[in-house]
Amino acid sequence: MTSPVPPVLYSFRRCPYAMRARLALRVAGIACELREVKLANKPDAMLKASPKGTVPVLVLPDGKVVEESLEVMHWALERSDPEGWLQRGDAQLIARNDGPFKHDLDRYKYPERHGSDPETHRQSALESLRDLDTHIAQNGQLCGDRRGLADMAIMPFIRQFAATDRAWFDAQDFPALRAWLDGHLASELFTSVMTKYTPWQPGDEPVWFGT
Repeated sequence: MTSPVPPVLYSFRRCPYAMRARLALRVAGIACELREVKLANKPDAMLKASPKGTVPVLVLPDGKVVEESLEVMHWALERSDPEGWLQRGDAQLIARNDGPFKHDLDRYKYPERHGSDPETHRQSALESLRDLDTHIAQNGQLCGDRRGLADMAIMPFIRQFAATDRAWFDAQDFPALRAWLDGHLASELFTSVMTKYTPWQPGDEPVWFGT
């Protein structure tokens, strides 16, 4: 009897979209063949599967392609959700993270790409950060006292924002948000998805991820 063919995940570990997909696949215990991507030299196989050229891209054994990070999270958790993440999602919080907050994050972190004033966008992001701090202060996580879909969908973006100027971030009055972020960054789950891999090339031995 042949073993089932695993999905193939094209990913870049430092991309927050890819990061949240990897977190969900890992907690779900779904094995994938991981193909780490160098964004400046995207492999033809990935572009053939998903011409949009962004990560993550999950290619299923039947050829179906899941190319949005939230869809990858839901696909994984609908198959295995041992921690009940799907019970602790907040569509509004996630939409604001992926919309207005990500807009400000990009223009704060990469002003040269966008011709933007980073200070303006850092200040604009404060409203979102304050609201997250208030949510977390109530129970410890965004949707209760245990990590869930909302936490893992949003945390990679807060990590990227904080890392842009960690001294400034630490000086802000967000004690709950800061403790929440540091707790997730120190977790076994997070460290397990942040292993550095050599960018994939055709013919490479498979790298297994997710179990």
